[in-house]
Amino acid sequence: MHIQVRNLLGLAQRAGKLLSGEGTVESALRRGKVKLLIIAEDASANTRKLFTNMAAGAHVPVYLCGTKVELGWAIGKSHRSAVAITDINFVRGLKPYLTDGAC
Repeated sequence: MHIQVRNLLGLAQRAGKLLSGEGTVESALRRGKVKLLIIAEDASANTRKLFTNMAAGAHVPVYLCGTKVELGWAIGKSHRSAVAITDINFVRGLKPYLTDGAC
């Protein structure tokens, strides 16, 4: 995981613009609050499929980035399978470091 991605995820968490955890992210996707979705590379196939399909239906870009432990560490929590960015300005900051569906 790129250092800037880690830093921006931590900043988004502290700013209250990041949601994490499967249930929370799933709910936010249903409500249309998510602007960008990051899924851990080691998330289960079922988790990847669920979130990828939900994001596609909501027209939300999806990226595979880091492991569950790295995602959790970046936001100061335990391991996380997925994190959702809810602010377009953080998305703009992350986009240069997220290429071809990965980081």
